[in-house]
Amino acid sequence: GARVVLVQDRSRLGGNASSEIRMHIVGADCHGSRPGWREGGLIEEFRLEDAVHNPHRAYELWDLMLYDKCVSEPNITLLLDTSIYAAETKDESIRTVFARCDKTETIYRVRAGVYCDCTGDGRLALEAGARFMRGREASSEFGESLAVDVRDERSQGSSILFTARKHDHPMPYRAPTWARTITAEQLKFRPVSAWEYGYWWIELGGMYDTIADNEMLRFELLSIVLGVWDHIKNSGRHVSAANWALETVGMIPGKRESRRIVGAHVQTQADLEGGWKARDDGVSIGGWGFDEHPPEGFDAPEKRPFRSIKLAEPYNIGLESLYAANVSNLMMAGRNISSTHVAFTSSRVMATCACTGQATGTAAAMAALAGRSPAWVRSSRMDELRQRLLRDDQTIRAVRNEDPDDLARGARVRASSVADGSRPDSVIDGLVRDMPGELTHRWAAPMEGEPWIELAWD
Repeated sequence: GARVVLVQDRSRLGGNASSEIRMHIVGADCHGSRPGWREGGLIEEFRLEDAVHNPHRAYELWDLMLYDKCVSEPNITLLLDTSIYAAETKDESIRTVFARCDKTETIYRVRAGVYCDCTGDGRLALEAGARFMRGREASSEFGESLAVDVRDERSQGSSILFTARKHDHPMPYRAPTWARTITAEQLKFRPVSAWEYGYWWIELGGMYDTIADNEMLRFELLSIVLGVWDHIKNSGRHVSAANWALETVGMIPGKRESRRIVGAHVQTQADLEGGWKARDDGVSIGGWGFDEHPPEGFDAPEKRPFRSIKLAEPYNIGLESLYAANVSNLMMAGRNISSTHVAFTSSRVMATCACTGQATGTAAAMAALAGRSPAWVRSSRMDELRQRLLRDDQTIRAVRNEDPDDLARGARVRASSVADGSRPDSVIDGLVRDMPGELTHRWAAPMEGEPWIELAWD
């Protein structure tokens, strides 16, 4: 495989899912309301391993599991606490990236065939002169019915989360003088009925610059978190919270939105609502609904903290949205992929971001090993890329597994029993996942006894 330098500006991996921010991972299954659909691939492998070995859900163990995956892979050079600060380009191609680790007083010069910007803020793209988008596009720009009428620079905000624990005796709390005073009226659309983990709706930043104003937003978000906890503990409205105490409070705002890098294709509302079916470059899926938040966030208590419009079905994300339009060897994954603000409100969630990372990483490796660009993979190696991704358990809609090394494709299949509408040989039809209520591409059996399925060969 290709050799990789992974540059991470924090002391741990995981981004918004790490112990520094503690945001839970969501994706195409929509909290289980769309059974049968998961992103698959590496993110599914990691989540299953975490469920087995970390059933008590310690975020630090999630951090360590990701760290173990990287340091155990000889082809990965991991640089923690290291930030990108400059790039040298020539002929619309990145030649060198500069990074620094102040903790070790080290400057790095990184030279590679392909560079992948997964920073969320598009920092490498900015340094390399890539085109990017910010704010909310007008409805007329991309024909999006969910877009605003007039383009603006507003966005979704950032959040700081907390965790709390119940004790066997009362736990008093005194807020600092700079904490906001929170009233019940401010929480009209923001329930505080559960206290062990909260609250994504403590959000600010959409009216500001979530990058340049990050320090100010940190202070304001902390003042809201502590003010909300003061309300829970001391307003007299939540007497059953007497034995609860804060355990962790995040110190880093978890960003939702900043820059989006312009790719060969800009993903739009129409793509997510069915337009993806006319494209032949799908490499990963999304399925979270259009999930818009008011830019004012917590400072607009009269507004509900989100507006969600469910998608009828999962969609494919195309490779052309994962490489830059004007920097030939720059790819991207995560929340800074090429999309409008409206499309971003769905694709921004972490399981979806993770599978764009797997697609980008696989395509980048193919391009680098061949000494070519990501656009070459798109034009000349698209089928090979998608078959590789399917082999690695990536979910891609409407793409059939044609791997000649997959022995299961030639097997005889039988099972102990089948549920109505199910067939044992559906497990080898080459297509993955099903819509809710369908059994087209999977085997199902009654739960009585010990159901089994067998694959056999001559």
